[in-house]
Amino acid sequence: MDNMQLPNSVRTLTMDGRQIYLVGTAHVSRESVEDVRRTVETVHPDAIAVELCPSRHKALTDSEAWRKMDIFKILKEKKAVLLLTQLALSSFYRRIGEKLGVQPGAEMLEGIRLAEQTGAKLVLADRDIQITFKRIWRNLGFWNKCKLMAHLITALFETEQLDMKTIEQLKRQDELEAIMAEFAQKFPQVKRQLIDERDMYLAQKIRAAEGQKVVAVVGAGHVDGISRQIRQDHPLGDLEQLPPKSVVPTLIGWSLPILLVVLLVYGFLKGDARALSNVYIWVLATGTLSALGAAAALGHPLAVLSAFVAAPFTTLHPLLAAGWVSGLVQAWIKRPTVDDFEDLPNSISSFKGFWTNPVTKVLLVTALTNLGGSLGFTLALGWIGARAM
Repeated sequence: MDNMQLPNSVRTLTMDGRQIYLVGTAHVSRESVEDVRRTVETVHPDAIAVELCPSRHKALTDSEAWRKMDIFKILKEKKAVLLLTQLALSSFYRRIGEKLGVQPGAEMLEGIRLAEQTGAKLVLADRDIQITFKRIWRNLGFWNKCKLMAHLITALFETEQLDMKTIEQLKRQDELEAIMAEFAQKFPQVKRQLIDERDMYLAQKIRAAEGQKVVAVVGAGHVDGISRQIRQDHPLGDLEQLPPKSVVPTLIGWSLPILLVVLLVYGFLKGDARALSNVYIWVLATGTLSALGAAAALGHPLAVLSAFVAAPFTTLHPLLAAGWVSGLVQAWIKRPTVDDFEDLPNSISSFKGFWTNPVTKVLLVTALTNLGGSLGFTLALGWIGARAM
């Protein structure tokens, strides 16, 4: 075959008599959609691999996905913050696509469509986005986690207007990379889980694809890494394994509530006149800040009240959280409708939409209540501890 027929974005690799064609795409580019189509029409591949995991594939192709979401199940499984983060990432990239008039992931959808049309085997080649995020999270220390969250929030909501220079830089990255690119430069361990490991994962999946000719639709930023890694064997189990949880957060999670209880009881046993006021400090600090968190999410008054009532109790147990209570109350009072779920892709395209859509409102009430409760507990413990000295 004459490779001159192929787009310039295609890199051809030969392995054991097999031909692998890496189509380096920009995730918000009309040209990339055409490059995918031209490559498949020229090559007639046996398999088409796309840089998607099953969950992202479902989000792109299943128009009913939002309607099938069970908000109560999400809260009970403690996935509110994770879903909120994923929605925020989608919002960021959606804004770029709207500015360019291109649906984010259009080149992946073209690969999927062509696989169905031609009968080629479709390979979902990327690692699950939740595994990637969890591997990043567990390999960060406490302060780096704080910096990461601050960076994510700033990058997601700092502006509604994105200049063309920024967009050109983001064209070569996927959603997670786009948000975390600057952070990854400062923290090499993030780059490893975000980019290097995924290069290995993508390379292994593409290498294992069936057939003599394979077309792989991947972000342009992954082409070099895949080319380096594809001749090596990378066990997928090692790349999907989550690092063991550190015992330190668990010890802290139990020791601080125990310390607070000890300080409160000690005050009464000692006959300290301020013992009762210490209880007031604990109740008011945790309850008030939790309620303020729910109010900041524009939660229903009963959700705000439930946050205030629940916080003093839930902050004493690391496996409980006031946000779960206020979130369930918010969902019960203002249960999201099918229309709310269907409107979710449009709502998350703006900062205002995050605060007005009933689905994201439940998630925000949950997250901000928990944040307020944590701050309130820290304030109460420090205040009561200082009074005991």
